[in-house]
Amino acid sequence: MAMIHLPALRWGEPYASLDFVEAVHFDTGEPVAHVSQVLSAMVRHDLKHAARARAMLRSESPVRLVEHIRRAGDLFMDAELPLGSGSQTPEEFVHQQSSTTGLPEAMCRANMDKLAFVCREMGNILDSLTRGLDLEILSTGFGLDESGRMLSYQAQADVVGAVLPSNSPGVHTLWIPAIPLQVGLCLKPGSQEPWTPYRMAVAMIEAGIPREAVAVYHGGHDVGQTITQRCGRALVFGGQATMDLYSGNPAIQVHGPGYSKILIGDDAIDNWPDHLDTMADSVFLNSGRSCINTSSIWVPRHARAIAEALANRFREVGPKDPRDPEASLAAFTVSGVAEAVSGLIDDALAEGGATDVTAEFRAGSRAITRDHCSYLLPTVVHCESPDHPLANKEFMFPFVSVVECPESEMISRIGPTLVCTGITESPVLQQRLVSSTSIDRLNLGSIPTTKLDWLQPHEGNIVEWLYQPRSFQMLGGPGGSPAAIGPVPADTSMPA
Repeated sequence: MAMIHLPALRWGEPYASLDFVEAVHFDTGEPVAHVSQVLSAMVRHDLKHAARARAMLRSESPVRLVEHIRRAGDLFMDAELPLGSGSQTPEEFVHQQSSTTGLPEAMCRANMDKLAFVCREMGNILDSLTRGLDLEILSTGFGLDESGRMLSYQAQADVVGAVLPSNSPGVHTLWIPAIPLQVGLCLKPGSQEPWTPYRMAVAMIEAGIPREAVAVYHGGHDVGQTITQRCGRALVFGGQATMDLYSGNPAIQVHGPGYSKILIGDDAIDNWPDHLDTMADSVFLNSGRSCINTSSIWVPRHARAIAEALANRFREVGPKDPRDPEASLAAFTVSGVAEAVSGLIDDALAEGGATDVTAEFRAGSRAITRDHCSYLLPTVVHCESPDHPLANKEFMFPFVSVVECPESEMISRIGPTLVCTGITESPVLQQRLVSSTSIDRLNLGSIPTTKLDWLQPHEGNIVEWLYQPRSFQMLGGPGGSPAAIGPVPADTSMPA
């Protein structure tokens, strides 16, 4: 594999640093790329130009920006795009991403499809998220709706920062809408997955997005801290500790464990085999790495039988060559992580009250260790009650606990839940699910937790997060013309 150089992007301008880290192949340890590193001082300096990023985007209409994003999706998916001093084809992107993240190449292609789809459907997505609001009202800051009422919105940031993870490229769909909303981007990629943010940023620029609106900085934790502190709004990804750190800070939107669940009611549980495909897909798609993967299934009875059926479904899953179209299990690229996670599960099982049903179908440990990476085999645990420590845990591999719990106690016991699929036709249970404040996204019926509706928010509504409604009056009343206030002039000078 030829060595390549992945630069930073300082407001659209490639920057080759003398300081770089070597990205290596997850399985062979061979060097894949030199990734330029920046210091937090450079990010602080460049963020002095954040207002210019927004001004450059406001120099184009939202409709035009949506069209640019649509074309960026096509380029991201199909084009040979600039990469450092060379270029990158879509197939090279897939191979490079797989080589440093441990994701099978088929999974990388699936995530490419997802990102391209969101770009191509951006107009419909924004129309849904804004509930049909004319984007020109957001752009101008005020305007009249269809009934003649004056509306006004105030942008909460010139730039959205994003401190991104390495585990699942699909999360990059969350920051793309910032550009057609005329808010710039300041991205810090994950150390193992620098590929998607860079390629998408380049695709945006090639499609006509002002280059001054997009920055990509590879670096250490200090770079991430600077981005969260200096950007008016920031997306952060991490574990429960990260969620606790930023809890209550409206400027920081934290995406962490989802603790997504399937609940089956008394009226549907005896027909559980009809829903086995839904349960298996919810647990296993994307190698269990997403916050929308099901981490626990709550049932009033038949828990052991369901756990055994799922364990049997996953019995043939194991590590494969990432180029194999049938490869479905992602590797852990950081030494010791898989073994530590497996140890945590075994320690919890030793407390009693829960059984690793998948252990009956495998020989040896669930952790498979290689020279430069490791794997965790799918694990299905039967919990006899919601009190067991594994009843509400989430791990970055296909792990699920099947929890025995009376229907009457489920809603009060499930805790915070990003996605909940409620399989029931009971009006009482359905209403309790609808009314629950523990559930962010709700599916009623046999719908996998991994099935997304892109016309609805993933976790919070980015439009409502970036734009705050406010009171606004204009001399002359509602007939005042938004055109009377001109656009903010853009400072096009580049950072030194």
